[in-house]
Amino acid sequence: MVVCAALLTAAAVVTLYRVEKGPSMLDRVVALDVLVSTLIGCLALVSLWFGREDLVLVLMVLALVGFVGAVTLARFAASEPEEERRILTEAEAAAAEAAELEDEESMGEDSR
Repeated sequence: MVVCAALLTAAAVVTLYRVEKGPSMLDRVVALDVLVSTLIGCLALVSLWFGREDLVLVLMVLALVGFVGAVTLARFAASEPEEERRILTEAEAAAAEAAELEDEESMGEDSR
């Protein structure tokens, strides 16, 4: 039981690193799906340790929610253009916002 708990903890830590670093949105979606699976494993371990059969329903619901969420996020991530599949850094977001403002100003001057 201790070995299983240690392995699940290590899997959760590695998965959280992948959620944080990315690099693409699809990588993050897969990592979140793995994190839900790790949570299901932890809950199954707790259920086994304490002999609680009532947690099996919670495991099934969590598995269903995790599956539906992963499929939904993967569908939306797959339909995004390639350049929008990652989260921008602060510098990239500021540069994109400045470019949009510049375009709006130039459009305003053209209409006068």
